[in-house]
Amino acid sequence: NNKYNRGENMEKKDEVISNLIKKSQPKRNTLRNIIKAFFVGGFICFLAEVIREILSNFISDDLSINLSTSIMIIIGVILTGIGLYDRIGQFSGAGTIIPITGFANSVSSSAIEYKSEGIVTGIINNIFKLAGSVIVTGVISAFFVSILIYLLGI
Repeated sequence: NNKYNRGENMEKKDEVISNLIKKSQPKRNTLRNIIKAFFVGGFICFLAEVIREILSNFISDDLSINLSTSIMIIIGVILTGIGLYDRIGQFSGAGTIIPITGFANSVSSSAIEYKSEGIVTGIINNIFKLAGSVIVTGVISAFFVSILIYLLGI
């Protein structure tokens, strides 16, 4: 009988603790977070498009696309290096997870984090820790989409 009471008391304590945790957590304003993510992500895409449009006045469209992508990667890495990309990410939440700049941020932040361990054992071994899952997911998704397109004859 004493064992059962002990189990009930533990369940009650767990419930009280989880209720206290829920009460102490800040309330999230989901609509405001969505709006901030939309505008920051949209601004990043707008900036890339402006860069591409400017470059397309001087070089071919294919080359301007590749060069503007490279410029956005460089901007993402520089902003990560000076600590500004993280601040923008804290403000906008998911708005900075634009594929190019977000990927550049994840790779460069891993390199910065592990640089003290050396080039081989630090940077090279850990640079794709965070980005590796993104690469694998992208490759697998592309494979299945291409199979689907082939089967549908699109």
